[in-house]
Amino acid sequence: MTIKLLIVDDSALVRKLLSEMLRRDREIEVVGTAADPYAARERIKQLNPDVLTLDVEMPRMDGLTFLENLMRLRPMPVVMVSSLTRAGADVTLRALELGAVDFVAKPKVDIAGSLGEYAEELIAKVKMAAQARVSARSPAVAVRSKEPETPRRLLRTSDRIVAVGASTGGTEALRELLGALPADAPAIVVSQHIPEAFSRPFAERMNRCSAMAVCEAADGQQILPGHVYIAPGERHLLVERDGARYRCRLSAAPPVNRHRPSVDVMFRSVARNVGLNAIGVLMTGMGDDGARGLLELLNAGAHTIAQDEASSVVWGMPGAAVRMGAVQHVLPLKRIGAELLQLAGERTRRTANG
Repeated sequence: MTIKLLIVDDSALVRKLLSEMLRRDREIEVVGTAADPYAARERIKQLNPDVLTLDVEMPRMDGLTFLENLMRLRPMPVVMVSSLTRAGADVTLRALELGAVDFVAKPKVDIAGSLGEYAEELIAKVKMAAQARVSARSPAVAVRSKEPETPRRLLRTSDRIVAVGASTGGTEALRELLGALPADAPAIVVSQHIPEAFSRPFAERMNRCSAMAVCEAADGQQILPGHVYIAPGERHLLVERDGARYRCRLSAAPPVNRHRPSVDVMFRSVARNVGLNAIGVLMTGMGDDGARGLLELLNAGAHTIAQDEASSVVWGMPGAAVRMGAVQHVLPLKRIGAELLQLAGERTRRTANG
């Protein structure tokens, strides 16, 4: 089936570049372009596209306002075209909150040699978006207190580590997961496929939404209960044992499964160094990164969880793990937080009872 695509961008040159790249693929038909959201609104009515690419910064109406209106009135798959800057990161993360499926960087028109790889990425993300489950997001971000509202029984979680991997759709899935966990939850390490400029703003955004303390991981940082450590873009995050403690270790080793950070790299380090005291969670994402690592976690005695297909934007990574036999619990997103707390508590009680 041909994917009908509408390109929305105020730059005539970018519209031309994107059109030429996407027309290389026979499964994609660029049915039209629009220079601003008002023109885009009319094109959508006329052409009924399957997918939109949307520039963040446009005249007359900014991309976020248009996206918010679109997702309320006519939800459809949207791939944002963003600048890889701090300002671009904040806007793009907000767009993902509002319901955009994914994003690509603005094409670097002055570096001709990079456009071949860029075209491959753009085509893959448009095809993935066409298959994604799309729903509007709430405009408001819930902000959790950093202190529990009521006294909680503190779990003995100093030796428990939860390892979470995600890709497409993961920024919002992680926001929901972390927002559901108490301040005294087990330590969590996260590998989310994200550009270098985006990982720190993403960690800061998650910190505002979670009762746990969320940060971008630093090399050598001690891993503590009640804390979440997010892999920096362009660095693998590994968990290393240091006596009775665990530490974050960052690596600039080559990408694995075309990704750095790679979920497989993180999961394998947790399997080796944490073993049965770990819980592995694989969430929404395109491709299969993390599936083999989750199997290694299972073989090391860890509990393993995968997000189910119905609640995933793209059931690539968790689906691959399920087919591989790496998953004990397949759960909707809203149930994952409670399940991992229960599993951590069960193992703590088992350890305490000898």
